[in-house]
Amino acid sequence: MEISVSRKSHFNAAHRLNVAHWSPEKNKEVFGTCNNANYHGHNYDLIVTVTGEIDEETGYLIDTKILKDVIKEEIEDRFDHRNLNLDTEEFRTLNPTAENIAVVIWNLIRKRLNNHLKLNIKLYETERNFVEYSGN
Repeated sequence: MEISVSRKSHFNAAHRLNVAHWSPEKNKEVFGTCNNANYHGHNYDLIVTVTGEIDEETGYLIDTKILKDVIKEEIEDRFDHRNLNLDTEEFRTLNPTAENIAVVIWNLIRKRLNNHLKLNIKLYETERNFVEYSGN
């Protein structure tokens, strides 16, 4: 019997979408206002979903306190109120698109979970725009 447990989180971060070897004109054409030289910010909502078998002894798939702590330590403490381009190693050379942010988050959380658990990340950049990544 497979079940999923989800935890919602939130962080605020600034970023600029830019490809360094492109011209300013091409960056502006592709990324529009997201290429603002002075950066722009988002109030990101994150849903982390873990899927697997319920432990017969505890009745848990995962202790939600553990999941909460992993998200705080790996994501909130690292990215909240940061400029992703300037303040984080993860995005020093990686364009911080929602897609890339979701993959980075997945990798950071994945390393802290038991291997038998499946992981899915849903990252809302705005209320209407979100990306989802399951490691595939």
